[in-house]
Amino acid sequence: MQMSGARMVIEAMRLEGVDTVFGYPGGAIMNVYDEIYKQNDFKHILTRHEQAAVHAADGYARATGKVGVAFVTSGPGFTNAVTGLATAYMDSVPLVVISGQVPLSLIGTDAFQEIDATGISRACTKHNYLVRSAAELPRILKEAFYIAASGRPGPVHIDIPKDVTAEMAEFVYPDHVDIPTYRPTTKGNIRQIKKAVEAICEAKRPVFYLGGGVIHADAAELVRELVALTQIPAVETLMARGTLRHDDPLLLGMVGMHGSYQANMAMSEADLMIALGPRFDDRVTGKLSEFAKHARIIHVDIDPSSIGKLVSVDYPIVGDLKEVLAVMTPKLKERVDPARYEAWRKILARYNEIHPMRYEDSDEVIKPQWVIQRVGELLGERAVVSTDVGQHQMWTAQFYPFSYPRQLITSGGLGTMGFGFPAAIGAKRGRPDKISVNFSGDGSILMNIQELVTAVESRLPVVNIILNNHYLGMVRQWQTFFYDKRYAETDLSFQPDFVKLAEACGGVGYRVESKEAFDEALKDAVDKGVVAVIDVVVDRYENVLPMVPSGGTLYNMMLEFKD
Repeated sequence: MQMSGARMVIEAMRLEGVDTVFGYPGGAIMNVYDEIYKQNDFKHILTRHEQAAVHAADGYARATGKVGVAFVTSGPGFTNAVTGLATAYMDSVPLVVISGQVPLSLIGTDAFQEIDATGISRACTKHNYLVRSAAELPRILKEAFYIAASGRPGPVHIDIPKDVTAEMAEFVYPDHVDIPTYRPTTKGNIRQIKKAVEAICEAKRPVFYLGGGVIHADAAELVRELVALTQIPAVETLMARGTLRHDDPLLLGMVGMHGSYQANMAMSEADLMIALGPRFDDRVTGKLSEFAKHARIIHVDIDPSSIGKLVSVDYPIVGDLKEVLAVMTPKLKERVDPARYEAWRKILARYNEIHPMRYEDSDEVIKPQWVIQRVGELLGERAVVSTDVGQHQMWTAQFYPFSYPRQLITSGGLGTMGFGFPAAIGAKRGRPDKISVNFSGDGSILMNIQELVTAVESRLPVVNIILNNHYLGMVRQWQTFFYDKRYAETDLSFQPDFVKLAEACGGVGYRVESKEAFDEALKDAVDKGVVAVIDVVVDRYENVLPMVPSGGTLYNMMLEFKD
């Protein structure tokens, strides 16, 4: 069937089962938007900024496990979207981002709103395409969705010149993809799996090191089964929160720079580390020469380039976590003796007794940790939780009672301020059955505050909870600890009235200065089902602890700060 390139894009969305696209129109992608107007096969959500469009698609993908989709125009439309692409790339989130481009004849002429989009996106995408004819568009669209979702997921960028979207060609959508140079390994090497099973059975102090790959592989249920079977303690990275239930006695908490004492000590004293889908990033390992120096390491990952990249691995297993664990678990069931690790479990329990994850609550000022715990008490499993980046992000990871995978939506690798609110919009669209809550700071929330209009117009109620300390909190903390309290450009005493700002955009605002008022505000926002901003005045000088200073060792944590 003959159709325009623009129509092909819309048909591909239908065939791929896309129900939502986030985007912002412009001249170079106008033909595609004209087809959206004509066809209306999916819900298009108009964000108020291209960065927010990609973050919203990202939040949708993280919350659902589906491929998120965003459309943007050329030039500044695309450059605005780059932060969203980089955020998804660092956290292995499956996206297809389609940008308009100037006509083929104008590429390279510095035409109006021209930019080398594929040159820019090459460094922050899993793959990218510059489409040169409508005839190749069906194949490219099919490949893009396949590449984004398969293997180690990631964002794929398609740049389509305007004349290609107008060009007519035969539309035959492929029913399969055959890329000889891209064939991810899914089945783990059986000999390596057997060796790993032997190592687990011989270990005395093993620990499961759970990374974001568990979530991407939808392997959380198998991991829960494996942990329960072996009775081996487990730690989670920021990206793996919710793999195990918060109340699982074998969960030691989050690991890394702001991890729990028992989690970090477990990693430091283990004789075997069973790494399932992490990437051994610096915020977890600290000083590499001191990381897990007493442990042999099993590393299971679908991306071979991640194995041995930073840390030497004794038992490398390349494969899809679900498939590897499906083979490994029955073999362990035959041989493992959970009683073997009893002494190890007691040691780690003692570490938690000595230094539990805690904070000093107050009746005089609201502690930010209390707010997060309270939301967990009141909403718990009913909420899908997004965050921006900073102190509030770490407190959320430490104190929210996560109960299931994909409950936490946060920017880990890139650490993108402004991510939380648009991601929460995407998460609400993808999980309408959940209450979408975004924890933010008074610095982060302003970076995409315009999306209040998007959320209100699209009737996607997000409850934004601003932990307002009138500082760029995490930077202020570092300035306190390491820069002699030289608070260079981190004081945010001059801020807008967030209540009026929410109301001006059609939402509801609350200013909270007591615990009772917070409970009332949260209940009112949830009961009304509205786009809300709850501006909570919290302790200005509260710090995120424990903390491993940058480049430090996991076993040498700052557990308190003495002024």
